Amino acid sequence: MTDIKTHIATSDTTSITVRGRDLVNDLMGKRSFTAMLYFLLSGHMPTDSQTQVLDACLVTLMEHGWTPTSLIARLAIDSVPTEAQVGIAAGLLAVGDVFAGTMEGAGRILEAGITQADKQAYCRGVVAEHRAARRPLPGFGHPIHKPDDPRTPRLFEIAREAGCKGDYIALLLELSAEFDRVLGRHITINATGAMAALLLEIGLAPHVMRSIAVVSRSGGLAGHLAEERETHAARHIWHLVEQNIPYEEPEAESR
Repeated sequence: MTDIKTHIATSDTTSITVRGRDLVNDLMGKRSFTAMLYFLLSGHMPTDSQTQVLDACLVTLMEHGWTPTSLIARLAIDSVPTEAQVGIAAGLLAVGDVFAGTMEGAGRILEAGITQADKQAYCRGVVAEHRAARRPLPGFGHPIHKPDDPRTPRLFEIAREAGCKGDYIALLLELSAEFDRVLGRHITINATGAMAALLLEIGLAPHVMRSIAVVSRSGGLAGHLAEERETHAARHIWHLVEQNIPYEEPEAESR
């Protein structure tokens, strides 16, 4: 025997218990998927406001059209058409520090800065550190949405409507102002940066944020797989690559 225990769930012949609640009688039909996700991540049921904010974040990141995640998922399901989990799992492997998963890094920066007495100095230090290391500042920039990500102000609005205190949002805006000042131009706060602030506002830690991104994006990928069965776009993508990226003999010295 070990001292390790789980507080997540258990079951017997007649019941299933999730974090001390009876699944059939206390949760099914009474709690939403979003509320259950918060419950599993935090150990307590969310308020209506917390559910509203988390739900908005899940909807925000669910879909963005042709992205690495959706392309990979479609190519995978074309090769394994009877196994939906393969396509979704393959697509989710692209959720990381470049696409969709950057809210964790942004969340850690905001979490560390919220207790600083001089937040302006903290923001200066963060921007200087990332510039010196030539590292992207998580939560900022977008290849399509310029000068601003249209999702970001709506997320801030939803947070205000839900009654969030707004301290993390204010810190993110201060960091944005410093980043713009140093670069001499405006860089958008992208959706993952805004979501990092919102998730901190409702009491969720940075280490769960990428999991939330994965849960959200998996729903979008399910839609891509459903469409792929009708359109077979993956074959077209394959043919486009063959037609537009030709083989060329390597230089003699590299053979």
